[in-house]
Amino acid sequence: MTVAETLDLLDWKRRIFALYAEVRAAADPRAAWQRWRDTRDDLFRTHPQSPLPAEERNGFAGLQYYEYDPHARVLAELSDLDAPPAPIETSGREPMIFRPFAAADFELRGEACRLEVQWLEGYGGGVFLSFRDATSGRETHGGGRYLYDTVKGADLGNDGGRLVLDFNFAYNPSCAYDPGWVCPLAPPANRLAVAVGAGERHAA
Repeated sequence: MTVAETLDLLDWKRRIFALYAEVRAAADPRAAWQRWRDTRDDLFRTHPQSPLPAEERNGFAGLQYYEYDPHARVLAELSDLDAPPAPIETSGREPMIFRPFAAADFELRGEACRLEVQWLEGYGGGVFLSFRDATSGRETHGGGRYLYDTVKGADLGNDGGRLVLDFNFAYNPSCAYDPGWVCPLAPPANRLAVAVGAGERHAA
């Protein structure tokens, strides 16, 4: 990337980090979700590092979401996983290497669920949590959606030692908008049988 593009990317990351800091500090999750939506729409429409192709930004009418559902916000109990680093399929030709380090157990829609929490095996690392569910490929992105990607600032935090999984904040990877982006996809262990019905829908 050019110097200008690199600085634009740094600005994007700063804004996302600041946005999630607001989300974690907010007393009202619904209000935080609306702020998150509004900020994302503005960034997608105006920022040079928007995942949208440049020619689509002027006519961009906003990202599509399910209605906010307070029951889609759950707290997950974490337990250690002793697993070696492993490749995760991406939207590109090469996989990315992550290490599953925790299992997150929770109940959603009356169903017992488990997701693996991954650690990026690279300089500095980062927590990554993606998933697919019964809506994937029909109402939501087929490659799955993200809840955590701390390398890029997406971090919902924890509460009393439990991981916050607020599926209202589930969002599409950048490759959902432009195939030029290469994104890790949800691994087989993170495919939920339940229909989540919260968060971002198909790319606009």
